[in-house]
Amino acid sequence: MPLAAYLCFLSIISSVGAAKSSGDDDWVYLPNKCEVCKFVSIEMKSAFDETGKTKEVIGRNYRFIDSKGAPPIKYVKSDLRFIEVVENVCQRLLTYNLHKERSGSNRFAKGMSETFSTLHGLVNKGVNVVMDIPFELWNETSAEVADLKKQCDVMIERYEDVIEDWYKGSQEEDLTTHLCEKHVLKGQDAACLDEEWSPMKKGDQAALAEDKKKKRKKKKKKDGSDGEKATKKKKKSEKKAKKKKKSKAPVEKADGGASSGEDIQPAVPLSGGKTEL
Repeated sequence: MPLAAYLCFLSIISSVGAAKSSGDDDWVYLPNKCEVCKFVSIEMKSAFDETGKTKEVIGRNYRFIDSKGAPPIKYVKSDLRFIEVVENVCQRLLTYNLHKERSGSNRFAKGMSETFSTLHGLVNKGVNVVMDIPFELWNETSAEVADLKKQCDVMIERYEDVIEDWYKGSQEEDLTTHLCEKHVLKGQDAACLDEEWSPMKKGDQAALAEDKKKKRKKKKKKDGSDGEKATKKKKKSEKKAKKKKKSKAPVEKADGGASSGEDIQPAVPLSGGKTEL
């Protein structure tokens, strides 16, 4: 077993063991009302965004006695869309996982947690990881996420009219503000609604991968810029050398022959009288 993997394994197991030894009440932190409402509104907004892109029109030609029926209506404004979103929003919460390395409402997030990502990596390397939780249950829904879904069912049933008023209104107000701040958590602690996860925490695999990607992109851009500068510098140097070489070339005469130094600078006779031998 590599030393790094062994040390990582020991740190994870020791942290798990310490948490377990402090009692189950300290190990399991069920979601509070603020956290439930936060993720209900997040998933509901996401569902409305997904279903709001269609241009489908629903016919309402239900004929009753002495009735001509109602005219067609766009799906995005229909009761059918509202019912489908409301009935399925709590089921969407089961796609969340518990990230125990995070605090507050940020411990609920989609994707595998850093802890279990590391443990799966050790297993893939052949390390025999022994925990109180069997390997087959590592990816099962946690007690916290199951309770999140359970509380969601109760909340939706109780505040369905509030959500429907928002849906049939102008929808200009944010759903989290309308549902959570003004109704579910009115006069109560709503601090969790402002909690946001910063993915630059040390050890966060997703953050590290994104950071590496940005660095590679930046380096590639820099290399391209440096290469372009080197090419321009080379061309400039070649042009300068060519110009210098051209200035040193012999001057051609009219008849095609190269001129000598005397042609360029005529001889000057010496001063003084002639000396007879």
